Amino acid sequence: MPKVSIVVPAYNHARYLPEAIDSILGQTYPSVELIVLDDGSTDDTINVLNKYGVQIVWESHQNMGQARTLNKGWAISTGEILAYLSADDILLPGAVAQCVQCLIDNPDAVACYPDFRLIDPESRVVRSVRAPEFNYLQMVREFVCAPGPGAFFWRDAFLKAGNWNPELRHSPDYEFWLRLGRYGRFVNVREQLAAFRLHEGSQSFAKTTVHRAEEAIRIMEAYFALPDLPGDILVHKKVALANANYVVAQLHLRALRYGNAIDRIVMGVRCQPSSLFAGRVLRMLVNGLLYRPLHRLSWLLRRS
Repeated sequence: MPKVSIVVPAYNHARYLPEAIDSILGQTYPSVELIVLDDGSTDDTINVLNKYGVQIVWESHQNMGQARTLNKGWAISTGEILAYLSADDILLPGAVAQCVQCLIDNPDAVACYPDFRLIDPESRVVRSVRAPEFNYLQMVREFVCAPGPGAFFWRDAFLKAGNWNPELRHSPDYEFWLRLGRYGRFVNVREQLAAFRLHEGSQSFAKTTVHRAEEAIRIMEAYFALPDLPGDILVHKKVALANANYVVAQLHLRALRYGNAIDRIVMGVRCQPSSLFAGRVLRMLVNGLLYRPLHRLSWLLRRS
């Protein structure tokens, strides 16, 4: 059976870290290497890690961001199959075994990813998420990141695609999947095998800076500047850049930067005039406006 290495980058999530670690230690798959890297936390993370003794491999370093931390973890790992788990998320029972079997059963696949649950700070299920089927062209055109928590991939493919880009702070995962997808397909496991936690301290809820919000534009411009992109991908450049602008507009709306959002919507329309009226784009922009107040209302109702 191939050895699996799971890297957990931890930064100020001491409250949730034990549940993440326990969810990996409790897996039934017999060959799992767990590496936890503390990225300069200022909370009780070190004390949490010390309690696990020799059950886990862990190190602490000065803060250097998620991408560099994951790259470090994978560099010291020894598994044939790699994965990562955010310190506030969890793997559900049987996740490793089922995902490994999925990769073995699909020899042309470089990665697999399951359906998952959204959970609240108290680990109560908010709702189930059916992950989208993998479609590389859709990933390029619509800035869609199909894999969520609980994704696994072959080390050989990772070495071809390269490390996560340390200059990216908001969307390094999407940019990595974009590169990895050029070496083979991803397979979806139609079972909930992971949980993504929603809480006010999570990166997905935090207000992004202008620079981080604009990452989608830089990612797509760099991607379409690659010298070896096939023609059937290059013809989608305008719509891909339009959708990247709308993704940025959504993030600006969530951060209440309405002027920046309008600028990006205008740029999206200039790239592809008809794209603004696509149902997906309109839903995305409405989500940008309502995302934060709706989540706060949901949490207040759950606490009452």
